[in-house]
Amino acid sequence: MAERSGILAIDQGTTSSRAIVFDLDGQIVATAQQEFPQHYPQSGWVEHDPQDLLDSTLETCRKALRSAKAAGVHARTIGITNQRETTIIWDRHTGTPIHNAIVWQDRRTAERCAALKAAGHEAVVAERTGLLLDPYFAATKIAWLLDNVAGARERARNGELAFGTVDTWLLWHLTGGQSHATDATNASRTLIFDIHRQCWDDELLALFDIPASLLPTVMDSADDFGTTHADALGMSLPIQGIAGDQHAAVVGQCCFAPGMIKSTYGTGCFALMNTGDQAVPSNNRLLTTTAYRIDGKPTYALEGAIFIAGAAIQWLRDELGIIAHASQSEGLANDAEAEGLYLVPAFTGLGAPWWDPNARGAIFGLTRNTGVAEFVHAALDSVCLQTGDLLEAMAADSGTAQATLRVDGGMVANNWLLQRLADLTGLAVERPETIETTALGAAYLAGLRHGLYDSLDDLKAQWSLDERFEPALAKSHRDHVVEGWHDAVRRTLTTGAH
Repeated sequence: MAERSGILAIDQGTTSSRAIVFDLDGQIVATAQQEFPQHYPQSGWVEHDPQDLLDSTLETCRKALRSAKAAGVHARTIGITNQRETTIIWDRHTGTPIHNAIVWQDRRTAERCAALKAAGHEAVVAERTGLLLDPYFAATKIAWLLDNVAGARERARNGELAFGTVDTWLLWHLTGGQSHATDATNASRTLIFDIHRQCWDDELLALFDIPASLLPTVMDSADDFGTTHADALGMSLPIQGIAGDQHAAVVGQCCFAPGMIKSTYGTGCFALMNTGDQAVPSNNRLLTTTAYRIDGKPTYALEGAIFIAGAAIQWLRDELGIIAHASQSEGLANDAEAEGLYLVPAFTGLGAPWWDPNARGAIFGLTRNTGVAEFVHAALDSVCLQTGDLLEAMAADSGTAQATLRVDGGMVANNWLLQRLADLTGLAVERPETIETTALGAAYLAGLRHGLYDSLDDLKAQWSLDERFEPALAKSHRDHVVEGWHDAVRRTLTTGAH
């Protein structure tokens, strides 16, 4: 059997690390996955042991490479995609972290963000970075580590320490400490990177009190990041693609034209809309971000997040105990008589375009006939209706009306949900054959740089439709449902929320 070429994609996520070897047609040849512990030292604090991230990544890579080799596929290059914003600082000489990684979900710097906002700094931060002042992003996490780990600030000033998001941490160790770099998408999530000039911003570094000596070099998403040290994977391979997870999914979904949108449905939902070479500022508190950067040219996106998507079904299963498995939701929703029933899943507040952190969940329209099936229907409807709000905000910000939504993530196996999504947004919904689009995007970026693909058009030709769901609900009916949803949301908003 002739040996075929492939690409190793590292997908380092929040709860597990995965390695997938794709062939050049974008088909999965081998895969390995490993979970690792979560640490919650205090309420609202979330940490990972950086060594766990590295060890699980190395272990899964070795397994996937062995399986691929047995299948006659040899990886030529590596792409990395990662949980975004998670922050690590380590010793440049030993590679030892000075503290656990502070995870993107961590809220310990909320007071610092509120103080900066009260001092009037949010406008300049938003203008330069496209982001809001929020503990979600890396800058205040870096400052917290420097202020709270003994001797860290002095060591940073002396050039002894290195900062990185998870991609940079993995790259450093995979290359034996030879490469301290990141890509433009991950840099875009730090609050200290000017997305217009595509460089670290000295004024923002001063604002957050972060020494420039800590920072990695910012490179394209498809670039020559370094070569793996033989000890890491047992072979030397070039690392030629890096992108944060949601950005990698844009590439994996081939959303290369302005106006194209991908929406990923997992615990929450992240939707990104390609805005081309224009960094479109948002009037609806969406984020403006770098979608990807190739050949020195950034492509931008508007990003919106829904906090509760699949988590609403998990709530029905785990807290209410009214379903045993998430997979039951499709059949139950199909059987429901749920007209006028709304679940507003504001379990942790509401995101765009409402932005009310103090709102809490509510159910409206209960009748004597409301049962398990109706609850499931309302939970799935909430995912579709929240997506509709997000898409409306994107259309308002960009001036671009959408026609199609490309979807991926664990929830998209549910056909009923995707038909309902089409009906309640009025858009055609497309599910690709490969729903591992995050890892695939990282593989594509590495393959582009390695010369395994000639262009984005090459990748576009690979995108393959599994199923397309066309809107089948009359516009008057859809408007009626959406009007009822907005009324329900308004009733959950706290005083002073917009």
